[in-house]
Amino acid sequence: MSTPRTSEPTGPVALAGREPHVPPERLVAELVPPPRFDSARFDTYMPDPAQPGQAAAVKALGDFASTLGEGTDGADTAGRGLWRRVLRPAPRRQEGPRGVYLDGGYGVGKTHLLASLWHAVPAPPERKAFGTFVELTNLVGALGFQQTVATLSGHRLLCIDEFELDDPGDTVLVSSLLSRLVEAGVALAATSNTLPGKLGEGRFAAADFLREIQGLSAHFRALRIDGEDYRHRGLPQAPPPRPDAEVTAAAHAVPGASLDDFGVLLGHLARVHPSRYGALCDGVTAVCLTGVRPVPDQSTALRLVVLADRLYDRELPVVASGAPFDQLFAPEMLNGGYRKKYLRAISRLTALAREADGLPSAS
Repeated sequence: MSTPRTSEPTGPVALAGREPHVPPERLVAELVPPPRFDSARFDTYMPDPAQPGQAAAVKALGDFASTLGEGTDGADTAGRGLWRRVLRPAPRRQEGPRGVYLDGGYGVGKTHLLASLWHAVPAPPERKAFGTFVELTNLVGALGFQQTVATLSGHRLLCIDEFELDDPGDTVLVSSLLSRLVEAGVALAATSNTLPGKLGEGRFAAADFLREIQGLSAHFRALRIDGEDYRHRGLPQAPPPRPDAEVTAAAHAVPGASLDDFGVLLGHLARVHPSRYGALCDGVTAVCLTGVRPVPDQSTALRLVVLADRLYDRELPVVASGAPFDQLFAPEMLNGGYRKKYLRAISRLTALAREADGLPSAS
């Protein structure tokens, strides 16, 4: 007598049904450039000839990378590094800022350049860290301040993508953390849509924390990168939202796709810490959303920004019905202190919607 086979579920998963657990060691292990930028190198960055600052930034970052290696092959085991510190004289303190800061609008390739810097520095991966500002603050929350300092102090380079200060607590925390790391000899590199001295403006009473902000600014030499959003440069207009039935059909046709009602997913994001949004997408190949509509408030909007970043990092195409992505944020949001974050989210979600054109049943 044969044993009946148990059929495995073949339908789409629901992101809103997931409650991922992310241990602290995973947060540390994932401090590397996201999959989208695995192959990012300086020679794969295509500077806009009309924006000379882009080519100048490539050269400046290449020069910066060449100063951060330990030996020509970048190999330096923990034991050898310890003996070198014991036997050689203390290095002379570097004059001027110990970091570079890429300032520019969204879509000009700042993350590509930051990832290229990480790859170019001749040091083993475990001695380089790459994460978003949100991921860095989440790491402090998971490990504690002192353990985070101890974990990162042996690194040659810390790359911080999308450097933003959203509240006074972050200002004091990050100012203290980066000061400790610079004292330990860690080089810094960051990207942002805001100049270092202007961080926090429009979000909280930045003048009350001017000392901390000026301290952060002193760690960096700013490189300005102008240009238009490369994600939409010379491309057709973003695809329009699709009917609900087509989104559902795509979710069932694509192995590993997720399917969620947009409002339900937004509610679930409020119950999941942003440090787990990446894990929320584990194993997912495409994201299908029905009933997209404008977000109701700023807290929800900021959570959506983080999710959009994680989807973009993982190159997950998005198929959606309802309102187009450029209507996600109300005019008062787009005119407020988080304007650049919201524009980045719209840009990235639009690019992911375009990447969904080739999915089965999505055309």
